[in-house]
Amino acid sequence: MNISYRVAHVFIRNLISYKRFVLTTFIASLIQPLFYLITFGIGMGSYMGAFGGKSYLFFLVPGVLISSVMMSSTFECLFGTFVKMVHERLYDSLIATPISAEDAVTGDILWASFRGLISGALMMIVAAAMGIFPVSIWSFLLLLVVMTLVGILFASLAMIVTSYAPNFDFFNYYTELVITPMLFFSGVFFPLDNFPGWMKTLAQFMPLTHAVNISRAVYSGVYPTKILFNVFVGLILGIIAFVFGVKRMKKRLIK
Repeated sequence: MNISYRVAHVFIRNLISYKRFVLTTFIASLIQPLFYLITFGIGMGSYMGAFGGKSYLFFLVPGVLISSVMMSSTFECLFGTFVKMVHERLYDSLIATPISAEDAVTGDILWASFRGLISGALMMIVAAAMGIFPVSIWSFLLLLVVMTLVGILFASLAMIVTSYAPNFDFFNYYTELVITPMLFFSGVFFPLDNFPGWMKTLAQFMPLTHAVNISRAVYSGVYPTKILFNVFVGLILGIIAFVFGVKRMKKRLIK
C-alpha cells in the first residue's frame, strides 16, 4: 500500500477542524457511557452484589470504557467519513494533491482511533471520580495503547462498511445488526459464564469480546492465560480490517 508520512497532514487537518466542535463532541462522547455507568453500575449494581470480592462497578468500568472507544471510532468512520466523501467531496480535494488515497483513508482511521481514545480517557476520568482506578500507572499507560489499537480495529471495520454505503440509511444495518448486539453480548455488562453454550461460542466471533477481555485484564492487573488468545485475535482482526478497509475505500475513491 502507498502509505507515507503525509498521513500526518490528514490527521492534523482533522484536528484543526475538530477544534470547532470540541465541546459538543466531548459532551456527546460522555452521555451514553455515563448513562450506562449510572444505570447499570450504581442502579443495577446495588442488586448484583460483589464480583470477585469487588463491587459491580469494578466489573463494569473496563467494558464500558472499551465500548465507548468502539462507538466513537465507529461513528467517526461511518457518518464522518461519508460526509467528507459524498457531501463535502473532501477526498477528491485531498487526492488531487501529493496525498494518496491510502494516506487519506489511513489518516481518517487514525483520527477516528484518536476520537475513540478521547472518549475512553473521558470515561476513565469519570470512573476515577467514582473511585474506580486502574491497578497501577503501568496499567493506565497500557490501557491507552489498548484503546488506540481497539479504535483502529473498529474504525477500520466501519471504513469497510462506508466503502459500500450508498446513503446514510445503509449504516442502520451495521449499527443495529452488528454494533448493538456486540454491545450486549460481548461481556460488557454481564459475565458470559452463565450464557448458553451457543452464545459463548458466538461471542468469540465478536471483536468487542476480545477487546473487553483485554481491557478488563489490564484494568485489574490480572492476566489469565486465555488473554494471549484475545490479544492474538484482536491483532489479526485489526490488521485484516485495516488492510481491507484501506483497499476498499481506495477502490471507491478512485474509479
